[in-house]
Amino acid sequence: MDMVHSFVFAEGKLVERDMDLSTVPMLLKDEGVHVWIDMQDPTPEESKRVLEGIFQFHPLAIEDCLAPSQLPKVEEYDGYLFMVIHAVDFNRKDEHFRTEELNLFLGKNFLVTWHRENLKSIQAALDRCGKTTQSARGSDRVAHSILDALVDSYLPVLHEFGDDVNEVEALVLEGDSNPTTMNRVVQLKKEVIYLCQIIRPQRDVLGRIARGEFKLIRTQLLPYYRDVCDHLGRYNEMAETSRDSLNGTMQLYLSMSTKQTSEVMKVLTLITVISTPMSVVSSWYGMNFKDMPEINSPHGYYVAVLLTLFATFACFIYFRRKRWM
Repeated sequence: MDMVHSFVFAEGKLVERDMDLSTVPMLLKDEGVHVWIDMQDPTPEESKRVLEGIFQFHPLAIEDCLAPSQLPKVEEYDGYLFMVIHAVDFNRKDEHFRTEELNLFLGKNFLVTWHRENLKSIQAALDRCGKTTQSARGSDRVAHSILDALVDSYLPVLHEFGDDVNEVEALVLEGDSNPTTMNRVVQLKKEVIYLCQIIRPQRDVLGRIARGEFKLIRTQLLPYYRDVCDHLGRYNEMAETSRDSLNGTMQLYLSMSTKQTSEVMKVLTLITVISTPMSVVSSWYGMNFKDMPEINSPHGYYVAVLLTLFATFACFIYFRRKRWM
């Protein structure tokens, strides 16, 4: 079972790892020992052996664990808690958020984590457990280490997303009216809305734990869970700020586009109005009535030209004085 790892802690120290899983039921009978089993993309047989065979978790909890879920949750069963939490990653190439689901079964002296992808928070929690004795004293503390590392991973993701938001905002301020820029603004706005939909429910889930709704979480650890919840609150505020910034960028882009359109219409209108005297004069003399005195005048052509130039110049001076051009 290369993708199923097990760790045994006693008196706050890591005493054994990757032992034979058949010994887990016996270890769980010792109140001074707690076990952490991490399952990364296990086979159906491995999942069935651990979740159904060794721990005998509720079928509904197992079903929720094996089926992908877009929403975090926490449920209390007889003797353990089941949690669904999501890690977040941001790909700057296609500017999309990607979530990775983490399932936790938390009991008094055991913790089972189940996930398909390699999660940095799992490795970070393992490093903490190996270096300090405090972080390994109890399954609820190990769970806190994992959740704390998972939530902390949101910060660099938000910074990367913020860099893209600042970049597209700078392009708009520089007067970039390329439709591609607008498409980026719309895409980033969709992504930040999706991010808020990820953070808020997770904050509610951790808030229930931090308020002490579940007796499996020891009272002395509640401040630590509240701290994780507070971090999520700050990250949610950062996401909201990015969303407001994108809304402002979109409004600025639309205003600049409207202004550019107005400038083009203004120029076209001025050209039309300035050329109107020329059209009137040419149409007037184009009638060619037999009794028109100007037709037989030897200076009629020059009079028409001067009249056209004078009328056009008068329109130009009038527009300048009105500051329309």
